[in-house]
Order: sequence, then C-alpha cells, then structure tokens
Amino acid sequence: MKAFPHEYVVTVVSSPQRDPYLRADQLPVLQSAAPPEFGGPGGCWSPETLLVASVGDCFAITFGGIARAAGLPWEFLQCDVTGILDRRDRIPQFTGFQIRARLGVPAGTSQDLVDTTLAKAEQRCLIANSLKAPVVLNATTERVEPEQAA
Repeated sequence: MKAFPHEYVVTVVSSPQRDPYLRADQLPVLQSAAPPEFGGPGGCWSPETLLVASVGDCFAITFGGIARAAGLPWEFLQCDVTGILDRRDRIPQFTGFQIRARLGVPAGTSQDLVDTTLAKAEQRCLIANSLKAPVVLNATTERVEPEQAA
C-alpha cells in the first residue's frame, strides 16, 4: 500500500447537448445521467447509483482484504445495497444506506471469525466512514461446498 494521502482524479465532461461522461486514467469512460426520479432518461449510471454502488464495492473490497489477513476462507460475498434519498430541512440528501450481505463460507468455518471479519469490514470501509448518513450492515452466512459458490 502506498503512503497517505492518496489522490484520485476524475474528469467529468458535460454540455447542454450531452449528459456527462466520466474519465479517469486507465479506466473505461463511463456515461452518466440524472436518474428517472429527477427527470433523467434511465439506463445510465447516475451520481446516486454510483454512490450506492461505492458503498457496496468498498465494503466487499475491505472485507476481502480483512478476510485474507485473518485467514478466513470464503466462497462468495453478495451485497445488495439500498441508499435512501430523502429531504432533511428541505435539502435532498442520502439519509441512510443498508448493506444486505450474503456470505458463503466452507462448512466448519468459525462463526466467531466470520462475525469478527464482517464487523471489521463494516468499521473500516472508507466510503462508509466518509459519509454523514449511517451505513448499516445486515449479514447472513451460508455454509457451502466450494462448487456451490455463486
């Protein structure tokens, strides 16, 4: 890992005739648009869906690193993330995020190790820690054979 601080640069280009597109070095260009709830066309990633995706993606990546360091064997992790956009003091903002995680681990895996690893991932997710809205994790664990991985 590189020393802190880290810097991430994204270029967003938009015009009256075109919805924004996002560029970053060594990444594919990503088209964005307002979501249908705000009059957008749908069918594109929006700032709202990108933020919600970031919460789940960060949790999954953080979990993977912590699981590797802890020696936790696992077969799959599926995160369904919901972000609630509402108004507070007449200002639209995300008021909460919920991660419904489904973790598959081999039979015989220590439940204490699973619980500790999930809790550490929840506590250390940098995206969740950067938001003012709370992020709540609800996780279930399934005992699976390796060939049953989702």
